[in-house]
Amino acid sequence: MTGHDSDRELLIELVTREVLAALAERNDVCSSPEQVRRVVANGADRVAFHGAGAEVPADLARYIDHTLLKPDTTSEDIDRISAEASEYGFASVCVNPSWVKRAATNLRGTEVRVTSVVGFPLGASTPEIKAMETRRAIRDGAREIDMVINIGALKSGEYDLVRRDIEKVVDSAHEAGAIVKVILETGLLSDEEKVIGSALAKKAHADFVKTSTGFGHGGATVYDVALMRETVGPDMGVKASGGVRTTEDAEDMIAAGATRIGASAGIQIVSGMEGDKSGNGN
Repeated sequence: MTGHDSDRELLIELVTREVLAALAERNDVCSSPEQVRRVVANGADRVAFHGAGAEVPADLARYIDHTLLKPDTTSEDIDRISAEASEYGFASVCVNPSWVKRAATNLRGTEVRVTSVVGFPLGASTPEIKAMETRRAIRDGAREIDMVINIGALKSGEYDLVRRDIEKVVDSAHEAGAIVKVILETGLLSDEEKVIGSALAKKAHADFVKTSTGFGHGGATVYDVALMRETVGPDMGVKASGGVRTTEDAEDMIAAGATRIGASAGIQIVSGMEGDKSGNGN
């Protein structure tokens, strides 16, 4: 191991220790909703609602990317979620690249943005292909890009490759005024790898870090959201996705530091109804 590698490993270890220690000082934030809500002692204005169920105000919708990424999605499905997003005031619709143009046409004249996925769901495409996907999605009308990192490279310790991979997408998106959310797929990562992945996304000037694709092992957890928020600080977005199906789920994620929710059950969340339990969401 070279001196440079040794210094990098030491820095990673120190950062991870600091983040995990900070979470421990917050009284084991993942053990109950009441403890989670104490996470926002310095930023509770993110929770702009009181109560639960049908009493949840409509402004919870502004946190939600109304998502449909199933392989059997039809044009009628895209038309439906576009209409729902407009009616309920969701932040965006999140669709596969082939549906971006249709969704953008449907939502023209509304405040709802179109999000597209890149390198989805495995993250194993080359940086150049991800950049090309990004440019095409933006040309078709996407204003937000949710990219999957090179998970294998992160787990192999090839951090320069991970950072370059993110930077290729960020550069392609930012030059067109679009934002980038970096999907870590936390269910496949150790806590240390979650910290490193979040830090690399921040270093690459991404706009958000995001927990999951919704197609991998496990989805968003309160602990992971809090860990990612602690790593990236207060100014970068954190998106919780995968398994967020109820109003209570969304409240807990926002309390832990999420500024966006990826969900196929967006209507159920804002209306207080029980969400889809199929697991096919983002």
